[in-house]
Amino acid sequence: MSDALEPDGDTVERFRTVMLPHLDAVYGFARWLTRDPVRAQDVAQEAMLRALRYFHAFRGGEARPWLLRIVRNTWHDARKRRDAEQPLEVVENEAAEGPTPEQSAIAGDRRRHVAAALAALPAEAREVLVLREIEDLTYKEIAAVLDLPIGTVMSRLARAREKLAGDLRSRLGRRDHGLRDL
Repeated sequence: MSDALEPDGDTVERFRTVMLPHLDAVYGFARWLTRDPVRAQDVAQEAMLRALRYFHAFRGGEARPWLLRIVRNTWHDARKRRDAEQPLEVVENEAAEGPTPEQSAIAGDRRRHVAAALAALPAEAREVLVLREIEDLTYKEIAAVLDLPIGTVMSRLARAREKLAGDLRSRLGRRDHGLRDL
């Protein structure tokens, strides 16, 4: 049983005004979480439907953190369903996904290296980095999205940045002096 109300015309119009400006952020966050454009579309669509269904529970304030939290919950639910449906061999093979040989061949493309390094982070680190560095949310907003204390957000963010920097150093073949190894 769902406690969702069927949205009326006024609710739908208010939803459009308040939530639709954040649609790009919804898809972008889903894209980073899923690492797959097709699955990201599914997660974003499901999240927007959930948001509309439960829009009566939105108490105003910042819409984007509220919406991104729904995206995160939708992604977690989809992941659980997918993991439960797939044989263990399939799940184990997916963990080995990373940059393709073509992507590695584009050595000068920093953007690709950053994206690959970010995608390789554990989901917990990736989501906090994406929310802060790409979605530009405040610590307070991130804490609301992830349902964590601000101190935990700060420490998780520091560890994620450290791990990303270490991964980028090894991917770009640089040492602490910032110059490419010969």
